[in-house]
Amino acid sequence: MKAAIFPSRYVQGKDSINIIGDELSRLGSEVLCLLSPSGLDYFQTPIKTSAEGKVNLHIEPFNRECCDPEIERLVRCGKEKNVNLVMGVGGGKILDTAKAVAYQLNTPVVIVPTIASNDAPCASVSVIYTPEGEYDRYLFLPKNPDLVLVDTQIIAESPVRFLVSGMGDALATWFEAEDCKISHGKNTTGYLGTKTAYHLARFCYDMILENGLKAKVACQNKMVNSALENVVEANVLLSGLGFESGGLSAAHSIHNGLTMLEETHHFWHGEKVTIGLLAMLFLTERSQSIIDEVYTFCESVGLPTTLEQIGVTNLDRDYLIPVAKRACSTEETIHNLPFDLTPEIVLDSLLIANQEGKNSH
Repeated sequence: MKAAIFPSRYVQGKDSINIIGDELSRLGSEVLCLLSPSGLDYFQTPIKTSAEGKVNLHIEPFNRECCDPEIERLVRCGKEKNVNLVMGVGGGKILDTAKAVAYQLNTPVVIVPTIASNDAPCASVSVIYTPEGEYDRYLFLPKNPDLVLVDTQIIAESPVRFLVSGMGDALATWFEAEDCKISHGKNTTGYLGTKTAYHLARFCYDMILENGLKAKVACQNKMVNSALENVVEANVLLSGLGFESGGLSAAHSIHNGLTMLEETHHFWHGEKVTIGLLAMLFLTERSQSIIDEVYTFCESVGLPTTLEQIGVTNLDRDYLIPVAKRACSTEETIHNLPFDLTPEIVLDSLLIANQEGKNSH
């Protein structure tokens, strides 16, 4: 059995935030709008302007962590205000929170990413963390978002590091989907991926390699060009479709292990996924030409290629083995690899990848 899942509607373009009111009015009338404290300053006015006369907005600040206490607080808020639609505006954690809150309130959900730092916006999954920021679990949702709206001018005006981090997350998509294809590993639906999903995952990789550096330059100059549009589409849409319908394997499991180290908590999801991907290239014995291609690209756009670049300076095996053990937990997607492994083998690959990153390319 094969299955693929998609968001109901995807809108992307310069200044698309100005049509959010029209888009919201198709889905509900009483909207719980989650905004970060900084988002209140930047996005409250254009959203209110667009929504005026179309929907009632109930704006609620987000407390920065996608964790059970915050989700429960916002569910109570939504019930008090009788909302029939939830909207998240911001980065990955606020978007995952909006999806989880909408699920518990049984309402549609609208996702408005203000950075293109990961592939969370389109997915029917929320990554739940502890209040302290350590990975806890995946919350698998019964459907994808009802609307994902991406204003590329907002993305262009965000810090470049976010866009580059999203490239790291997207870069892993093809490799993980390919492993699932080979091993007949299941995707997030519990079924095998479709050919469409595998091709989208490969297209995502090609788009990132072709446009990544040009998109970074555009973002540095706060400009929207075709390369930036392409990378945003790859980071947000193609990577989301590719990982969810193609499947995950080792890169994201190693990321989850790395979140156990407190020193990594200040680094972005895509940066840690990049380190997971580099370790995975050696774990799965990819060709040297592919390894060189990936390392060269990462270095060209500023993605990390060593553990030190994500804050990890202690390379003692006893210190790092819990990371590998967590990556090999029973519920982890690393078991979609087409062979058996141990935490020791995973740790070897992580240390080899780190050493490769120290070598010049």
